[in-house]
Amino acid sequence: MVVPGPGPDRSGDGLLLLYGGTFDPVHNGHLAIARRARDELQAPVRLMPAADPPHRPPPGADAAQRIRMLELAVAGEDGLCVDPRELRRAARQPGVPSWTVDTLRELRAETGATAPVALLMGADSLLGLPTWHEWEHLLELAHIVVAERPGNALDGQLPAMLAARLRDAWADAAASLRARPAGRVWRLRQPLQAESATAVRGLIAAGGAWRGLVPPAVAAYIAAHRLYGCATA
Repeated sequence: MVVPGPGPDRSGDGLLLLYGGTFDPVHNGHLAIARRARDELQAPVRLMPAADPPHRPPPGADAAQRIRMLELAVAGEDGLCVDPRELRRAARQPGVPSWTVDTLRELRAETGATAPVALLMGADSLLGLPTWHEWEHLLELAHIVVAERPGNALDGQLPAMLAARLRDAWADAAASLRARPAGRVWRLRQPLQAESATAVRGLIAAGGAWRGLVPPAVAAYIAAHRLYGCATA
Protein backbone atom coordinates (compact mmCIF):
# COMPACT_ATOMS: atom_id res chain seq x y z
CA MET A 1 0.00 0.00 0.00
CA VAL A 2 1.35 3.42 -0.95
CA VAL A 3 0.30 6.55 0.86
CA PRO A 4 -1.44 9.08 -1.43
CA GLY A 5 0.28 12.31 -2.37
CA PRO A 6 0.96 14.96 0.31
CA GLY A 7 -2.13 16.35 1.99
CA PRO A 8 -3.30 17.34 5.46
CA ASP A 9 -2.91 14.66 8.10
CA ARG A 10 -6.17 13.89 9.89
CA SER A 11 -4.97 11.43 12.48
CA GLY A 12 -6.06 13.59 15.41
CA ASP A 13 -3.78 13.05 18.41
CA GLY A 14 -2.42 9.78 17.01
CA LEU A 15 1.31 9.35 16.66
CA LEU A 16 2.66 9.53 13.11
CA LEU A 17 5.68 7.26 12.74
CA LEU A 18 8.05 7.60 9.78
CA TYR A 19 10.68 4.96 9.04
CA GLY A 20 13.14 6.39 6.56
CA GLY A 21 15.90 4.56 4.76
CA THR A 22 17.26 3.63 1.39
CA PHE A 23 15.68 0.14 1.59
CA ASP A 24 18.14 -1.14 -1.00
CA PRO A 25 16.72 -3.76 -0.74
CA VAL A 26 14.10 -3.93 2.01
CA HIS A 27 14.85 -7.01 4.12
CA ASN A 28 13.44 -8.95 7.07
CA GLY A 29 15.35 -6.84 9.58
CA HIS A 30 13.62 -3.69 8.31
CA LEU A 31 10.24 -5.35 8.70
CA ALA A 32 11.07 -6.61 12.20
CA ILE A 33 11.81 -3.04 13.29
CA ALA A 34 8.65 -1.65 11.66
CA ARG A 35 6.43 -4.32 13.21
CA ARG A 36 7.91 -3.90 16.66
CA ALA A 37 7.50 -0.12 16.52
CA ARG A 38 3.92 -0.47 15.28
CA ASP A 39 3.01 -2.86 18.08
CA GLU A 40 4.86 -1.16 20.94
CA LEU A 41 3.80 2.38 20.06
CA GLN A 42 0.35 1.41 18.78
CA ALA A 43 0.91 3.56 15.72
CA PRO A 44 0.96 2.93 11.98
CA VAL A 45 4.39 3.04 10.38
CA ARG A 46 5.11 4.73 7.06
CA LEU A 47 8.19 3.27 5.38
CA MET A 48 9.73 6.19 3.49
CA PRO A 49 12.40 5.38 0.89
CA ALA A 50 15.07 8.02 0.50
CA ALA A 51 16.22 9.57 -2.72
CA ASP A 52 19.96 9.28 -3.37
CA PRO A 53 21.25 10.03 0.14
CA PRO A 54 23.93 12.76 0.32
CA HIS A 55 25.84 10.96 3.12
CA ARG A 56 26.22 7.51 1.51
CA PRO A 57 26.81 5.89 -1.93
CA PRO A 58 23.93 5.91 -4.46
CA PRO A 59 21.41 3.04 -4.19
CA GLY A 60 21.92 -0.14 -6.21
CA ALA A 61 18.26 -0.18 -7.37
CA ASP A 62 16.46 2.81 -8.85
CA ALA A 63 13.60 4.63 -7.14
CA ALA A 64 10.82 2.75 -8.95
CA GLN A 65 12.39 -0.59 -8.08
CA ARG A 66 12.87 0.27 -4.41
CA ILE A 67 9.29 1.51 -4.15
CA ARG A 68 8.00 -1.68 -5.76
CA MET A 69 10.01 -3.89 -3.41
CA LEU A 70 8.59 -2.01 -0.44
CA GLU A 71 5.06 -2.38 -1.78
CA LEU A 72 5.59 -6.12 -2.10
CA ALA A 73 7.12 -6.34 1.38
CA VAL A 74 4.23 -4.62 3.20
CA ALA A 75 1.35 -6.03 1.14
CA GLY A 76 -1.25 -7.39 3.57
CA GLU A 77 0.58 -6.01 6.64
CA ASP A 78 -1.75 -4.11 8.96
CA GLY A 79 -0.34 -0.78 10.03
CA LEU A 80 2.54 -0.69 7.51
CA CYS A 81 2.49 1.38 4.33
CA VAL A 82 4.83 3.11 1.91
CA ASP A 83 5.27 6.89 1.85
CA PRO A 84 7.08 8.05 -1.31
CA ARG A 85 7.31 11.75 -0.43
CA GLU A 86 11.11 11.98 -0.61
CA LEU A 87 11.23 10.34 -4.03
CA ARG A 88 8.45 12.61 -5.28
CA ARG A 89 10.34 15.66 -4.03
CA ALA A 90 13.51 14.43 -5.74
CA ALA A 91 11.58 14.04 -8.99
CA ARG A 92 10.32 17.63 -8.68
CA GLN A 93 13.76 18.97 -7.75
CA PRO A 94 16.42 16.94 -9.60
CA GLY A 95 19.88 17.22 -8.11
CA VAL A 96 18.69 18.63 -4.77
CA PRO A 97 19.99 16.54 -1.83
CA SER A 98 17.49 14.47 0.13
CA TRP A 99 17.73 15.99 3.61
CA THR A 100 15.66 14.45 6.42
CA VAL A 101 15.22 17.83 8.08
CA ASP A 102 13.51 19.14 4.92
CA THR A 103 11.22 16.12 4.86
CA LEU A 104 10.17 16.78 8.44
CA ARG A 105 9.56 20.46 7.70
CA GLU A 106 7.39 19.46 4.75
CA LEU A 107 5.49 17.05 6.97
CA ARG A 108 5.03 19.70 9.67
CA ALA A 109 3.49 21.99 7.07
CA GLU A 110 0.87 19.28 6.52
CA THR A 111 0.22 18.14 10.08
CA GLY A 112 0.55 21.43 11.94
CA ALA A 113 2.75 22.20 14.90
CA THR A 114 1.00 20.13 17.58
CA ALA A 115 0.65 16.66 16.02
CA PRO A 116 3.06 14.10 17.52
CA VAL A 117 5.52 12.91 14.88
CA ALA A 118 8.34 10.41 15.34
CA LEU A 119 11.24 9.38 13.15
CA LEU A 120 12.17 5.71 13.44
CA MET A 121 15.81 4.81 12.84
CA GLY A 122 18.41 2.20 13.71
CA ALA A 123 21.04 2.73 16.38
CA ASP A 124 23.74 3.04 13.75
CA SER A 125 21.86 5.97 12.20
CA LEU A 126 21.47 7.64 15.60
CA LEU A 127 25.19 7.32 16.28
CA GLY A 128 25.91 9.01 12.96
CA LEU A 129 23.36 11.78 13.47
CA PRO A 130 25.93 14.59 13.89
CA THR A 131 26.91 14.07 10.23
CA TRP A 132 23.36 14.80 9.03
CA HIS A 133 22.39 18.17 7.57
CA GLU A 134 21.00 20.48 10.30
CA TRP A 135 20.80 17.51 12.64
CA GLU A 136 20.44 19.77 15.68
CA HIS A 137 16.94 20.74 14.47
CA LEU A 138 15.55 17.22 14.08
CA LEU A 139 14.23 17.03 17.65
CA GLU A 140 12.51 20.38 17.19
CA LEU A 141 10.44 18.75 14.45
CA ALA A 142 9.94 15.17 15.64
CA HIS A 143 10.61 12.57 18.28
CA ILE A 144 13.20 9.90 17.54
CA VAL A 145 12.50 6.20 18.05
CA VAL A 146 15.78 4.32 17.93
CA ALA A 147 15.88 0.57 17.33
CA GLU A 148 18.99 -1.07 18.69
CA ARG A 149 20.68 -3.66 16.50
CA PRO A 150 23.39 -6.21 17.33
CA GLY A 151 26.78 -4.56 17.84
CA ASN A 152 25.36 -1.04 18.18
CA ALA A 153 24.39 -0.77 21.85
CA LEU A 154 23.85 2.86 22.82
CA ASP A 155 25.01 2.87 26.42
CA GLY A 156 28.27 4.76 26.74
CA GLN A 157 28.91 4.97 22.99
CA LEU A 158 27.33 8.26 21.97
CA PRO A 159 29.63 10.92 20.49
CA ALA A 160 30.04 13.78 22.96
CA MET A 161 28.15 16.28 20.78
CA LEU A 162 25.24 13.90 20.35
CA ALA A 163 25.18 12.90 24.02
CA ALA A 164 24.92 16.56 25.01
CA ARG A 165 22.03 17.17 22.60
CA LEU A 166 20.11 14.09 23.80
CA ARG A 167 20.89 14.34 27.52
CA ASP A 168 17.43 15.55 28.55
CA ALA A 169 15.52 13.99 25.66
CA TRP A 170 15.37 10.31 26.66
CA ALA A 171 11.78 9.22 27.32
CA ASP A 172 10.95 6.91 30.23
CA ALA A 173 7.66 5.72 28.70
CA ALA A 174 6.50 5.21 25.13
CA ALA A 175 3.27 7.04 25.94
CA SER A 176 5.20 10.26 26.44
CA LEU A 177 5.67 10.51 22.68
CA ARG A 178 1.96 11.23 22.33
CA ALA A 179 1.99 13.95 24.97
CA ARG A 180 4.00 16.44 22.94
CA PRO A 181 4.73 16.97 19.24
CA ALA A 182 8.50 16.43 19.26
CA GLY A 183 11.68 16.42 21.33
CA ARG A 184 11.84 12.97 22.95
CA VAL A 185 13.95 9.87 22.20
CA TRP A 186 12.59 6.37 22.83
CA ARG A 187 14.68 3.21 22.74
CA LEU A 188 12.93 0.38 20.95
CA ARG A 189 14.27 -2.79 22.50
CA GLN A 190 13.81 -6.09 20.68
CA PRO A 191 15.75 -9.15 19.59
CA LEU A 192 16.65 -7.67 16.22
CA GLN A 193 17.72 -9.75 13.27
CA ALA A 194 21.23 -9.07 12.03
CA GLU A 195 20.44 -8.52 8.33
CA SER A 196 21.81 -5.45 6.64
CA ALA A 197 21.15 -4.28 3.10
CA THR A 198 24.89 -4.25 2.46
CA ALA A 199 25.18 -7.90 3.47
CA VAL A 200 22.16 -8.89 1.38
CA ARG A 201 23.58 -7.16 -1.71
CA GLY A 202 26.93 -8.83 -1.14
CA LEU A 203 25.38 -12.27 -0.87
CA ILE A 204 23.33 -11.73 -4.02
CA ALA A 205 26.39 -10.63 -5.99
CA ALA A 206 28.42 -13.57 -4.68
CA GLY A 207 25.71 -16.13 -5.39
CA GLY A 208 25.29 -16.84 -1.67
CA ALA A 209 22.26 -17.83 0.39
CA TRP A 210 20.29 -14.57 0.45
CA ARG A 211 16.65 -15.42 -0.28
CA GLY A 212 15.77 -16.17 3.34
CA LEU A 213 16.86 -12.65 4.36
CA VAL A 214 14.13 -10.86 2.41
CA PRO A 215 10.36 -11.40 2.02
CA PRO A 216 9.58 -14.06 -0.61
CA ALA A 217 7.89 -11.57 -2.96
CA VAL A 218 10.94 -9.30 -2.76
CA ALA A 219 13.26 -12.22 -3.48
CA ALA A 220 11.22 -13.09 -6.56
CA TYR A 221 11.34 -9.47 -7.75
CA ILE A 222 15.11 -9.23 -7.29
CA ALA A 223 15.61 -12.46 -9.23
CA ALA A 224 13.18 -11.51 -12.00
CA HIS A 225 14.88 -8.13 -12.52
CA ARG A 226 18.40 -9.46 -11.87
CA LEU A 227 19.12 -6.73 -9.34
CA TYR A 228 22.38 -6.46 -7.40
CA GLY A 229 24.16 -8.86 -9.74
CA CYS A 230 21.66 -11.67 -9.30
CA ALA A 231 22.54 -14.29 -11.89
CA THR A 232 19.38 -16.41 -11.80
CA ALA A 233 15.82 -15.37 -12.58
